[in-house]
Amino acid sequence: MFIKICANTNLEDARLAAELGADAVGFVFAPSKRRVMAEQVAAITSELPAGMEKVGVFATDDPYEVERYVERAGLTAAQLHGAFDAAMVRALAAESGGRLKIIQTVAYAVDAEDREDADDRFEWTLATVFDEPAVWAVLIDAAKSGASGGLGVAFDWAHVAEIVRRVIGAREPRPRVILAGGLNAENVAQAIEALQPWGVDVASGVEASPGKKDPARLRAFVNAARQAGH
Repeated sequence: MFIKICANTNLEDARLAAELGADAVGFVFAPSKRRVMAEQVAAITSELPAGMEKVGVFATDDPYEVERYVERAGLTAAQLHGAFDAAMVRALAAESGGRLKIIQTVAYAVDAEDREDADDRFEWTLATVFDEPAVWAVLIDAAKSGASGGLGVAFDWAHVAEIVRRVIGAREPRPRVILAGGLNAENVAQAIEALQPWGVDVASGVEASPGKKDPARLRAFVNAARQAGH
């Protein structure tokens, strides 16, 4: 089970995530209470294990802006929020020579007025993203009132799992699906059982306050995810 601890703002939290065995740490460069600067992140990533993924979270349609942050902050992956833009993903992959891992977020609207229509659009987007070779992994997160990412809002995992399984079908290799949205130590095992993701992503569910992790919550989450993922 791939475990990503997102929205880090300091070395202490990121180092603890590494010590606990998390596979990736995330840093938010998009507008957020947890937003960080490239120089701030560079001072953190340089102190982390080489094999750990350092993920930048972006909400921009400019691949060159992302690439600049990747280079300055010492990142190994870029997580893209907003509408899927195949041209941007391909440009970003080409700009990095294929070295940068690209994670595309696909948002699931929890408050859609027309559930059937929203599900159809979610399914279509998921299939489109799965078909893009430049995408390394797909992160499914909750969206509410048009906003997504860092909301701490869960969704109906069993219902979404039916859609995900239908879209994956017989695809080989099997797409990497990372589950996010309202996860914490108490519910991550249930979420994993329902959706059977390749990985999980948590931010607010392990925080003491925005941008500051709670060591006990972080430890409990990693342990619960590891046990459920076996």
